[in-house]
Amino acid sequence: MAQLLSEKDPLARRVRRLAQHGNLPHAIILSGTGDRLSAARYIAAAMLCRSEGDRPCLRCAACRKVAEGIHPDVRLVQDAERKELAVDTVRELRQDVYIRPNEGARKVCIFADCGQLNERDQNVLLKIVEEGPSYAAFLFCADSAAALLPTIRSRCVELKLRGEEDAPASEQALALCRAFAGGEVLPAVELLVSLENRRLKREQVQTLLEDAWRVAAEALLLGCGKAPLPGPAGDAAAALSRSLSRSRLQKLTDCLHRYAAECRYNVGPGHVLGALAAEWEAILG
Repeated sequence: MAQLLSEKDPLARRVRRLAQHGNLPHAIILSGTGDRLSAARYIAAAMLCRSEGDRPCLRCAACRKVAEGIHPDVRLVQDAERKELAVDTVRELRQDVYIRPNEGARKVCIFADCGQLNERDQNVLLKIVEEGPSYAAFLFCADSAAALLPTIRSRCVELKLRGEEDAPASEQALALCRAFAGGEVLPAVELLVSLENRRLKREQVQTLLEDAWRVAAEALLLGCGKAPLPGPAGDAAAALSRSLSRSRLQKLTDCLHRYAAECRYNVGPGHVLGALAAEWEAILG
């Protein structure tokens, strides 16, 4: 049986309130480090629940089918064999959205990992997110909303999870972001070389780059008017936002996210850090 969000989770209470008043958005970004897929299934159950009381009731046939992963109107979009979704998968989904639901009032598409959605895929999805049928719903699971294009984000409501993995960015990640904020090649490259010489494990490099990516993503959001975060990570994000153009900051955010994702596979940490140093030089060039 597929796992659903715990009833004690603060997000579950928020979803219930929205469902009670008929205010569940049709397009939602689930961000943060909690169990995003469980949260997405919980929201799907709330959208399809047949109870006349609190939704999701988690008892009706619709809720049980969502929990068992067999509801015909819930589609989980992911590809465990590839880094990115095939464009044919996204195009087929765009056509399928216009086929009416089988059993429920909604047809729910859950994107389990928005890291698999490249810019091309997101542009293909944009029209149905913006102008799709009234019964269509889209749930995007992402570490950060910055993983999605601004055009997609502007049509979604973001709901954040706070899992036990949430922790302050490491000092190494903050130091790297401060080096990037200097807007010069040499300080950041020297720091990356020093990290390479420390022979960090692949998992350590992944965590470092994920932390740096979140700070860079926060810097992008600051440029869109988001209130700054308190603490060292917020300070580093503010420094990046002030010193780098939006174009350079977007490129930096994208490459940090890409190289962090590369660390999930059998790659050499030194190779990743060296490639990041070369890309930083290209961004400034």
